[in-house]
Amino acid sequence: MAEEKSPTDQPFSHHIFEDDPDSKRAITAYAKAVLLTTLLITITIWGVLGLYWGADWRYMQGVHNLNGWIVDFDQGLIGATVAQAYLNNTGTKEQISWYTVPASMFPNGESDVAKAVLNHDCWAAVSIHAGATNSLNEAIAARNATNYNNQAVTAYASQARNEVGYAFFLKDQIQRPMEQTIMAFPMIQAQQAGVDIVDNLLTAAPTLLFQPLNYTLDDLRPFDIEVAVANDYIGLIYLLILSFIVVLSSYNARHATGLERRLTLGRLIALRFAVPVIVYFWLSLAYALLSLYFHVPFDRQFGHAGFVVYWMLSWIGMIALGLAMEAVITLITPQYIPYFLVLWIIFNVAPVFFQIEVLPTFFRYGYASIFYNVSETVRTLLFREKNQVGLNFGVLFAWIGVSIVTLPLVQAYVRGKEVREWQGQVRQKKADVETPQSETSSTTQG
Repeated sequence: MAEEKSPTDQPFSHHIFEDDPDSKRAITAYAKAVLLTTLLITITIWGVLGLYWGADWRYMQGVHNLNGWIVDFDQGLIGATVAQAYLNNTGTKEQISWYTVPASMFPNGESDVAKAVLNHDCWAAVSIHAGATNSLNEAIAARNATNYNNQAVTAYASQARNEVGYAFFLKDQIQRPMEQTIMAFPMIQAQQAGVDIVDNLLTAAPTLLFQPLNYTLDDLRPFDIEVAVANDYIGLIYLLILSFIVVLSSYNARHATGLERRLTLGRLIALRFAVPVIVYFWLSLAYALLSLYFHVPFDRQFGHAGFVVYWMLSWIGMIALGLAMEAVITLITPQYIPYFLVLWIIFNVAPVFFQIEVLPTFFRYGYASIFYNVSETVRTLLFREKNQVGLNFGVLFAWIGVSIVTLPLVQAYVRGKEVREWQGQVRQKKADVETPQSETSSTTQG
């Protein structure tokens, strides 16, 4: 006869440190669970979060991997002075690598220089205008600054290519050499002109002495949509979290309803592919409509089709993110999936904040990451950055292809274990039933 529980052993009636076996067992099990969780979180902090810290740790040491072009269409004193100023501001790891590029490479003049920046051939370019020195010399000779334009240099960059890097170091390293040149050039020009000419200019055209040179910074693709940070960076984390919620909810629903064990392996795999794809189709539309509500202009690159492209991008991105987690949750179960979620977020976030070129070599994997390719397409849609939409979608489909292979394999492995466990339980039950019958038969014969 089963031992009856003590009348005092009632729910909601015990203290933490009670001297009874059941309470001790419960507290011991609870303490082990908390300690294991603490250990796993500690490992996650040091091993996973450290990945993001590592990406941001010494990014300035990688700035030399960004290239800048100096194109001298002038071939005079102004051109030589400006070019030398930039060459004097390169050579260390913290500085952009500036190179002089022959003007002959740009048959259409400065418009070709701008196209090179937009084509991602370089991160910045400095163009010294053709005839800049001659125009200054002619104005000095005429002692007249009325028709002289001191805007002799145009620097080109694209903030929207990476707005964070542009703000942190790119813009400053474009402007600083020019500011130094503007300060130094009046003295250089005065030495070239001679005392007599300088004296005449002081009264006739002083601006030719004190402000002979200036420049324009042409931001070819300004990051002019404030809410766009939700589309090209922060919002991608939310997109991943939404995908995770679907994965976890579907897992719990399959087990709660019994479908996980009721369906054949093939039908279960089909269900696990079909349901999230359908759900993500709707959720990605809701996600895209949110940006439309906040007046994000999707029509800059592809017209009205831009919104549809963004919707499809969000859909395919969610599928790529979600199916990877579908495979992992099958192996490690919901108990440990939060740790993978942290890894999956950091893996995708780390190479997106700054330019990948300035990060340690390890982060070159970012070119193949989901967040990076979604972000690149968003920049094309919103800011008309270099169009690599086909390549970006191709990378996302590659991730989906990996999941199409791994999810069935993982599910087949887990199903095999479950079947073997079930068969073992059936055999054990059968043995338990046969044993009493055998004992009864032996007693009867005796």
